[in-house]
Amino acid sequence: MTNFAGLAAFVTALLIGSAGLDCAAAAEQPPAFVEFESPLASAQPLQGYLRLPDGRGPFPAVVLLHGCAGYFRQLDERWGKRLAALGYVTLTVDRFGPRGITSACTGGIPPATVHDAYRALHFLTQQSAVDPARVAVVGFSQGAWLALFSVERGALERNATDKFRAAVAFYPPCLGIQGNMTVPTLILVGELDDWTPASECRNLADGRDDWGISRTKGKGVRIELIVYPGAYHDFDVPNYSMPARLLGHRLEFNEAARDQSIDALTKFLYATIGGQERPQ
Repeated sequence: MTNFAGLAAFVTALLIGSAGLDCAAAAEQPPAFVEFESPLASAQPLQGYLRLPDGRGPFPAVVLLHGCAGYFRQLDERWGKRLAALGYVTLTVDRFGPRGITSACTGGIPPATVHDAYRALHFLTQQSAVDPARVAVVGFSQGAWLALFSVERGALERNATDKFRAAVAFYPPCLGIQGNMTVPTLILVGELDDWTPASECRNLADGRDDWGISRTKGKGVRIELIVYPGAYHDFDVPNYSMPARLLGHRLEFNEAARDQSIDALTKFLYATIGGQERPQ
């Protein structure tokens, strides 16, 4: 069950007790651990880390989705903290913990997780600090595929009561996505990525047929693609300052690509869901 007393104290401390802090200082506060649903409502209630920026709100918000290896805590540290400092509510979803999954890098995305982005969105729209009309989904690797799948035209998006306003995908597997997006979409990928190849994302963004899927160029909302030269998979993860290999694929931090992706993401979010101030 959600620790509502603890969450209330967390919200109060951010919105009242820390009125003299700026957003960057507020982001340094520990995130609140939340469960999205009671175990009585769902056999597998989702959980994650919630961060609130300093101020009164309601704020725009971002759902963050981790990759096939999990590590939602590290994702919150890398991006949840950063986005909260920019004035966004962030919810970093733990898609695996409640399900007893340690990794999903060999068997594809677990079917049970397909609705997780919208379950997180529904939770956020119930929070008084969140503007329900300004929520984006941002995913990484397998989580990026889920972000794209959640906003392309189809049954999942059509049947959702709450709607995302934008989507961002860091190094997603672009195969299997039709590309008929319902909201502005940004894809960020490394030119040398040998796990989720940039060429497949170019085909997606350009509307070319790939993997037997019929695509129509210009159909749906345009996909913006940025390809970073010299960058591999997980280019935003400092833990891979020394390159590593997973299932035969190279993982490597690239500071230049990471910094450029921060700038690209910040400007894209401001343009699509707004923010407290225009990024420089």
